[in-house]
Parts: sequence; C-alpha cells; structure tokens
Amino acid sequence: MGWSMFSLLFLILVANGSPILLRYLMRDAFSYPIDFNCLLTDGKPLLGSAKTWRGLMGSLLITSLSTQMIGQDFVTGLLVASGAMCGDLLSSFLKRRLGMRSSTRAPLLDQVPESLIPALLLMQTFHLSITAIVALVFAFFLLDIMLSRLLYQLGIRKKPY
Repeated sequence: MGWSMFSLLFLILVANGSPILLRYLMRDAFSYPIDFNCLLTDGKPLLGSAKTWRGLMGSLLITSLSTQMIGQDFVTGLLVASGAMCGDLLSSFLKRRLGMRSSTRAPLLDQVPESLIPALLLMQTFHLSITAIVALVFAFFLLDIMLSRLLYQLGIRKKPY
C-alpha cells in the first residue's frame, strides 16, 4: 500500500470513528436523529435513531481538520467524510429495509459502503488504481473489526462491532 492509500485510509477511519467518539464524549447531548424518527410505509425507520446530526456534523468537521496532519486540504476532508457518511447512511437504510435493528451487526454491509464510496470519490486525488481501492476496502474491513473490539473493551463502544 502506497502513502496515498494510507492517507486516505486514515481519513476514512477518522470519518467513521468520529461519531463513535463524539457519542462517548457527549452522551445524549445534541443526539438528534437525522431521519427525525421518520417511519416509512413499511412501518420501519428510515435510518434509525443511531444516525444523528451530531455524528454527521462531527465527522465532517473532525475529518476536515484531520487533513492538515497529512498535507491535504479541508475540502478533501469534507469529501472523505461525506462519502463515508453517505455509505454509513446507505447501510443503515438497507439494514432497516431488511428488518435489522439499529446497531445490528452486518459484516461487509457495515464496512464496504463506508470505505468504497470515499475511495471512489477521491481515487484521482489520491492516485488510486482499482486494485488499490480493493486493498483499501479490505484493509478498512479488517481495521474496523479490530478497532471496534478494542473500543468496546475500552468502554467507548456499546457493542464489540
């Protein structure tokens, strides 16, 4: 993996980890659901209460500020976080349609969109080939599983996944 891929992987981890850390630090403060608790005609939530404006805005801000550590600009951070959060919201939407509750484990569905969408959005910025993107998504998948367990053991995550 080249330096560009590590840089993007770092930003994707920041984008996906920021909402978790903010929930831990802020508890229920500013925890307003993105879907405003909307139910669709199937009677299921659009996204679920775990997807909050605090997490979305925090991811956008923290990821954008983190770009300074790797020599990228603020807009790059916005794009990474936007792509990661779109992937996360897409996963939640699909999980609700499949009848899965918020925070239910869904390997691959929980990781692939969150890493693939920002990688595709920024493949030219980070000079990534399709092979590099596949490697990045696989690396994110493994790191997400390991870091989730670690954050659970530290009491930061509510579940080990």
